[in-house]
Amino acid sequence: MINDEICKLREKLNKSIEDGKDYEEVYKLSVELDELIAKYYKQCEHNTKKNK
Repeated sequence: MINDEICKLREKLNKSIEDGKDYEEVYKLSVELDELIAKYYKQCEHNTKKNK
Protein backbone atom coordinates (compact mmCIF):
# COMPACT_ATOMS: atom_id res chain seq x y z
CA MET A 1 0.00 0.00 0.00
CA ILE A 2 0.99 3.59 -0.45
CA ASN A 3 1.06 4.11 3.32
CA ASP A 4 3.84 1.56 3.68
CA GLU A 5 5.79 3.09 0.80
CA ILE A 6 5.45 6.54 2.38
CA CYS A 7 6.71 5.28 5.75
CA LYS A 8 9.70 3.49 4.19
CA LEU A 9 10.65 6.47 2.07
CA ARG A 10 10.25 8.85 5.02
CA GLU A 11 12.61 6.66 7.06
CA LYS A 12 15.10 6.60 4.17
CA LEU A 13 14.90 10.39 3.84
CA ASN A 14 15.37 10.95 7.57
CA LYS A 15 18.33 8.55 7.62
CA SER A 16 19.98 10.31 4.70
CA ILE A 17 19.58 13.66 6.48
CA GLU A 18 21.00 12.24 9.73
CA ASP A 19 23.94 10.74 7.85
CA GLY A 20 24.69 14.05 6.15
CA LYS A 21 24.17 12.71 2.64
CA ASP A 22 24.63 14.89 -0.41
CA TYR A 23 21.99 17.58 -0.95
CA GLU A 24 21.01 16.12 -4.34
CA GLU A 25 20.23 12.73 -2.79
CA VAL A 26 18.20 14.28 0.05
CA TYR A 27 16.33 16.48 -2.43
CA LYS A 28 15.57 13.51 -4.72
CA LEU A 29 14.14 11.51 -1.81
CA SER A 30 12.12 14.51 -0.66
CA VAL A 31 10.58 14.94 -4.11
CA GLU A 32 9.76 11.22 -4.31
CA LEU A 33 8.09 11.43 -0.90
CA ASP A 34 6.07 14.48 -1.95
CA GLU A 35 4.89 12.65 -5.06
CA LEU A 36 3.82 9.61 -3.06
CA ILE A 37 1.94 11.78 -0.57
CA ALA A 38 0.16 13.58 -3.42
CA LYS A 39 -0.74 10.19 -4.94
CA TYR A 40 -2.10 9.08 -1.57
CA TYR A 41 -4.33 12.16 -1.24
CA LYS A 42 -5.60 11.80 -4.81
CA GLN A 43 -6.45 8.18 -4.10
CA CYS A 44 -8.28 9.17 -0.89
CA GLU A 45 -10.18 11.87 -2.75
CA HIS A 46 -11.15 9.42 -5.48
CA ASN A 47 -12.35 6.85 -2.93
CA THR A 48 -14.40 9.51 -1.10
CA LYS A 49 -16.13 10.61 -4.30
CA LYS A 50 -16.71 6.99 -5.30
CA ASN A 51 -18.43 6.19 -1.99
CA LYS A 52 -20.90 9.08 -2.25
